[in-house]
Amino acid sequence: MSESIEELIREGEIQIEGRLVDASNATLLGKVRDDISVIYKPIAGERPLWDFPTGNLASREVAAYELSRLGGFGLVPFTVLRNGPYGIGAVQQWIDTDENFDVVSYAQSQDTQLRKMALFDAIINNTDRKYGHILRSDSGRLFGCDHGVTFHEDDKLRTVIWQFAGSPFTADEMIQIRFLQKELPGWELHHYLSVTELAALDARLKMLAETGVFPFPSEDWPAIPWPPF
Repeated sequence: MSESIEELIREGEIQIEGRLVDASNATLLGKVRDDISVIYKPIAGERPLWDFPTGNLASREVAAYELSRLGGFGLVPFTVLRNGPYGIGAVQQWIDTDENFDVVSYAQSQDTQLRKMALFDAIINNTDRKYGHILRSDSGRLFGCDHGVTFHEDDKLRTVIWQFAGSPFTADEMIQIRFLQKELPGWELHHYLSVTELAALDARLKMLAETGVFPFPSEDWPAIPWPPF
């Protein structure tokens, strides 16, 4: 039986082909097979941040994938924490995108996939949802990338997607939030996040369920990441 894409990304040898020079941390483009490209972010290449633990961004990338998968969002490409040419890091499946996609116009729309991303970001407390982190595949499916600065215990939501703020959740969205509340204790996110961060995640889910609406920007934190790309 041939190996699946996920098995190859999890176990295959990574051949480095280049570096994304605009990224603030070491972000390497590689392949695990001629037709399977990946993004590899070694922990050794992470730049220290004042408000996140050193050497922990790769773990948050994986935690975001796991929550997206288990919560039924389907927004984060397959991501694992594994060894690579420069040590342990996050390895994520590369998404081929539509080069004609106007991400700025799209990010201000009422698209249902974008609404799903807005809810996902509120749950994971994404502090860096830039336009460049919104991807649309050639088939029209929406993906999000760069989730290293997420799951902070303090409210740090910053995003270019604020048009849903104050909108009531649909019945399906409420079901999704309550499902996450119920299933959270059984997930193995403790491999990637601290006890305090997991407690904050649970508190955010409770707050969203109680308010029943998309959150508004915080008055104590910049609402939009800068630069926005």
